[in-house]
Amino acid sequence: MSVAITWEVSERPVSEERLSEAVEAALRHGGEEGREVSLALVDDPTLAELHGRFLDDPSPTDVMSFALGDDEDEGAWGEVVVSVDRARAVAAERGVAWEREVVLYAVHGTLHLCGWDDHGSEDRRAMRSAEAAVLGLLGYDSE
Repeated sequence: MSVAITWEVSERPVSEERLSEAVEAALRHGGEEGREVSLALVDDPTLAELHGRFLDDPSPTDVMSFALGDDEDEGAWGEVVVSVDRARAVAAERGVAWEREVVLYAVHGTLHLCGWDDHGSEDRRAMRSAEAAVLGLLGYDSE
C-alpha cells in the first residue's frame, strides 16, 4: 500500500507520515487495504476550480475524491484532493486543531473512494460514524 502525497501549498499543518497513516486507516476501514492513493493538498482556488470543472459548482469545498481505476498495476487507485485553506477556516470556526481537520478531510475523501456517500441523511450518519471510527484509531478525540 502506498500513499503518494503532493503539497501544492507552502503551509504544512500535518506530517506526511500522519497523512499516510490516516489514508491507510481509512482504506482498512473501508475494506480496500493495499490500494494506492494519491493525496494532493491544495489551496481554496485550486479546489474550487476542480469543483467547478467536475461538479459544475465553482464554490469552495473541503475535499474531492476521484476514482482512477481498479488495475493495481496501473498506478493510483484513487486521488483525494484536500483544501488546506478550507481546513484552516473550518478548524477555527469549530474550535478544533487545524491538523485534525486536514486529517479528517483526507479520511473523508478516502472513505468516498471506498464507497461511502454522504448525500442522504442515512448515508451521512454512516459516513460520520466511519470517520469517527478511523479518527479514533488515529488517536483523535471525537468533537
